[in-house]
Amino acid sequence: MEFLRKLHRFSSSWTGTVIIVLFLIFFVVQSFVIPSGSMKRTLQIGDFLFAKKFSYGIPLPVLPWVNLRLVPDFNGNGHLIEGPKPQRGDIVIFLYPGDNKTHYVKRCVATGGDEVVYQDKHLYIHFAEGDEYIKKNYKPEKIKRFRDKLWVDNPYMDRFPGIQYAPEHGDAFSALITVNRGLVPRYIPSMSPIYIEELGDIITTSPSGHPMNAFYKKVEKGQYYMMGDNRDNSADSRFWGSVPYKNIIGKPWFIYFSWDNNTKTVRWDRLGTFVDDLQYEKPRY
Repeated sequence: MEFLRKLHRFSSSWTGTVIIVLFLIFFVVQSFVIPSGSMKRTLQIGDFLFAKKFSYGIPLPVLPWVNLRLVPDFNGNGHLIEGPKPQRGDIVIFLYPGDNKTHYVKRCVATGGDEVVYQDKHLYIHFAEGDEYIKKNYKPEKIKRFRDKLWVDNPYMDRFPGIQYAPEHGDAFSALITVNRGLVPRYIPSMSPIYIEELGDIITTSPSGHPMNAFYKKVEKGQYYMMGDNRDNSADSRFWGSVPYKNIIGKPWFIYFSWDNNTKTVRWDRLGTFVDDLQYEKPRY
């Protein structure tokens, strides 16, 4: 009882309150706001959410206001305590590899050893477990054979209704062609242009002059390939590469506030919704 009384007095003091708040921010939960439409229709611009920072281990504590790391990276993996790794299909919060300080939210579509082929409205993945795994876990109509192996076409669209291709909001495939030609300096091409006969006609030529109709990437060991659910309007791993474990921060937990900045209204139906539940529902707009 004496311990509880001391704990109550400590937590009621200004010092105790600050320490408790910092502990929660560093190790348990942290607030984030969705600033862009790359995760529409699952997460909306103006969603304020809490993230579980312990989902994939305990990341190094960082002062959020000045982005100051408080302890050295003793383990060399960006985490005080290593934990479970992101799984295919997870929505993940991570640090953008381009600057290692900006928080991004995307869906993990592939992990180390997986091969990815992207062609306009199709995302083909050959999972590292091989053909037998693919035949066992996916319907025949989702499977396509090329390059002497099996690939799953858009493996997450049936599972997560919010994933979409919305060309009226952008055209990621054309943008990727532009990036690959070196016309967008802030992005370094992360996928190689290839030609796959089974995928149809030649679309254009690569910078080296070879015909191409798709882009290819094999995900590096220990890294994660992230894509937005709004596939035609998302700057993601297609444009800047895979995400290493050291950049993984956590997992979106629940939405505590949601605000439509265009209409200046509160989205009351989104308040208190858990992201793990929301992603399986039919989109709410």
